[in-house]
Amino acid sequence: MTAPKHFLDISDFDAPTLNAILHTARAMKDARKGWPKGLREKDEPLKGRMLALIFERPSTRTRVSFEVGMRQLGGETLVLTSSDMQLGRGETIADTARVLSRYVDAIMIRAARHSNLTELAAAATVPVINGLTNLTHPCQVMADVMTLEEHVAPLRDLTVSWVGDGNNVAASWIHAVGRLGGKLKVGAPKELMPAPEVLAWARAAGADISLTTSPEEAVHGAHCVITDAWVSMHDTDAASRHNLLKPYQVNERLMQQARPGAKFMHCLPAHRGEEVTDEVMDGPDSLIFDEAENRLHVQKSILLHCLGA
Repeated sequence: MTAPKHFLDISDFDAPTLNAILHTARAMKDARKGWPKGLREKDEPLKGRMLALIFERPSTRTRVSFEVGMRQLGGETLVLTSSDMQLGRGETIADTARVLSRYVDAIMIRAARHSNLTELAAAATVPVINGLTNLTHPCQVMADVMTLEEHVAPLRDLTVSWVGDGNNVAASWIHAVGRLGGKLKVGAPKELMPAPEVLAWARAAGADISLTTSPEEAVHGAHCVITDAWVSMHDTDAASRHNLLKPYQVNERLMQQARPGAKFMHCLPAHRGEEVTDEVMDGPDSLIFDEAENRLHVQKSILLHCLGA
């Protein structure tokens, strides 16, 4: 039996494969310009295919973009939470993967733990897609790269700044720079730097990554400044995080330290007035809603890649 084509992490792929996914995403986005909303792709390449969407964490963008994307490609979706399945009553992830593989053509999981993703993928005989874990968020960063390249230049020619918690999105940004080129400057408190294993991977991959505890140093010379919420769904130390991250708020003063016209990105949802101010989020250089839209296009391309359509 041929092994399924999973999409678990950006680090699993080489640059030509990632660029091919981005190219297809851009082509599908361009092809839909001017189409009425709700109109399906003309050839419906995934007609008759079923995608299971497993949510161990709440979602807005991930759920809607995968549901709409699969339907635009002619396929159908089945949305499941732990409370809907025997997973919530003790059935193993591996057994769940084996059963679902008999019913559906692909599985997307938004997992509470990264190990849930890898265990699911190891047992599944259909493609598994990482819709977010506590360690990485590859679909989001593929959409971010697509957005930045649309508005500025190829990633290999850019300096990107990550400011704040070195979380799962930061880890996938490190993977993206390691595979596609460019420079990433991470500004974070020493307690919230990216995980050591991610940084070890970056060193082994020859990625151009620099670390600093100074947000001003991190954004200096950047073409784009990116941040994320200070407290994620799996975090239990909200008060401590707020105290550590207050100096890392992205505001107009901090943006002025970047290149003139530097872009701002945030994967959303944002806590306005905490990690970023309204002036930056709603300013002319903000790309937050473009990157949210591009989740749809890039995930459609990922679905086609995984399902061989």
